[in-house]
Amino acid sequence: MSILNHSPYLMYSDGNGNIFEDTSLYVVGRSGWDAYPIPMEDWIELPEGGQLYELPGRRGIGIDVESGEMRLCEKGWAVAAFIPPAHTGLFMAAYETMPDAPTLPLFCYTAAGWHNDQLFVPAVRIEKDIRQEASGYDDEQIQNGYDQLLSAYPDNRLVKHLMDNCCMTYTCPAARNLALGRWECPVPVSPACNANCIGCISFQPEDETIFSTQDRLTFKPLAEEIVEFTVPHLETAPFPIISYGQGCEGEPLLMWETIKESIIEIRKHTPKGSININTNGSKPDAVKVLCEAGLNSIRVSTNSARKEIYTAYYKPNNYQFEDIVESLKIARSFGAWTSINYFVFPGMTDSIEEYEALRKLIKETDLCMIQWRNFNIDPDWYLEKINVPDTGECMGVKQMMELIREEFPNLKFGYFNPSIERIKGDYQSDFAH
Repeated sequence: MSILNHSPYLMYSDGNGNIFEDTSLYVVGRSGWDAYPIPMEDWIELPEGGQLYELPGRRGIGIDVESGEMRLCEKGWAVAAFIPPAHTGLFMAAYETMPDAPTLPLFCYTAAGWHNDQLFVPAVRIEKDIRQEASGYDDEQIQNGYDQLLSAYPDNRLVKHLMDNCCMTYTCPAARNLALGRWECPVPVSPACNANCIGCISFQPEDETIFSTQDRLTFKPLAEEIVEFTVPHLETAPFPIISYGQGCEGEPLLMWETIKESIIEIRKHTPKGSININTNGSKPDAVKVLCEAGLNSIRVSTNSARKEIYTAYYKPNNYQFEDIVESLKIARSFGAWTSINYFVFPGMTDSIEEYEALRKLIKETDLCMIQWRNFNIDPDWYLEKINVPDTGECMGVKQMMELIREEFPNLKFGYFNPSIERIKGDYQSDFAH
C-alpha cells in the first residue's frame, strides 16, 4: 500500500483513450451537486478489476497546488474510476459539464487520482467475500464450464440465456461463477417489470438519451427449467445460493407462481444452500407465499429510504414504497435473511434526512444487512430526473456508515447475498478461497 503525503493529482483524457496527470491540480470529490476536498484517510489504491473512464464534455475540477483555490482543468476531459464489486465509493468525480455534453452511460463514476505511479480512489472495502474478484476468473475454465452446462442441458432455455448472454456476452460475474460451478447461481425468471426505473440496465425507452447495457430476458422460464440446473448447483457448489431476480430481467415477483413451484420442487430434491430473491419488494403477498414455500433470503433494491426519492426514481406501477417495507417485514417474520440493495450516491445517501429515514427503516423492518452498492448512473442526469436541485446537509458516506454501525451493531454490512453458512452465524466462512 502506497502512503500518500498529499492528495493525488488530477487526471485528464485527451479524448483518444490516453490519460495524463495534471501536477498543477489535486483531485477533489463530488457530493451531491458540489465539489469538496477529499480527506487523506479516504484514499485507497484502485483495486484490481477497477477501470478508468473519460467523461466527454466535462472538465475536471481540482485544487490548484500553488494557490489552494478550486479551478477547472482545461487540458482535456475529466476522468473517473469504476471500482470493482466489494468496494463502495465515498466521493464521485468532480467536474463541470459543458452545454452539449452527452449523458454518461450507466456506470459508477468515482473520483480518481494519480500519485507515485499509482491510481487512487476514495473508497472502502465493504465486503471481504472474494466471489467477484477479477483475479478469480479463468477464461479457459469458464469456457469449459460453459461447454459442460450447454451439453448437460441442451434444451434448457434459461441455461442457454445465462451462458450465451450473461456469461459470454456481458461477462456477468454471477453467470461466470455458475459456469465455474461455485457460490451464487443467477436465476432470471421475468421478462416484465412493474417499475420504470430511470437507470434500468435492461430496458430504456427509445427516446431516452441513454441505452440499456444489456438485453432483457425475452421468455418466461418453466419451473422444470429452473429446477433442472439449480438442484445440481445447490448439491455440489461451495457455499451455494440460488438467486431469483437478476439485472438481465424484469421483476421476479411478477412470476411468483413459477418461483413457488420451483422452490417446492427444489426442496424435494435437496435441503442444501440458500434460496434468495433479488426484488423490488412490490408484492408482499407473493413474498409471504414464497417464504412459506421455502424462500429464506430476500434482497430489496432501493435508491433511498425516503418514499419521495424512491418513487421519483422507480416510478412504480400498482405498488408503493410502503409495499417494499411490508415485504421486508413479512420475510423477517418467517426468519428469512433480509437485505437492502442500497444504491450509494454521495451527497444523497449521506444526507441528514436520508440518514434519519434509513434508521427508521432498519428499526421498522428488523433489517439484517445493508449491501452498500455503487450507483451506476450519470450524477447530473439522475439529480435532474428526480428533481433534486439541493441535496441538503450531508455528513459524508463514511461517517454515515460509522453511525449506522454504532447504533445497529448486529446489522451486517456487505456487497453480496450471504450463503446459508453466513446466515446461520458463521459470517466469516465464505470470506476465503
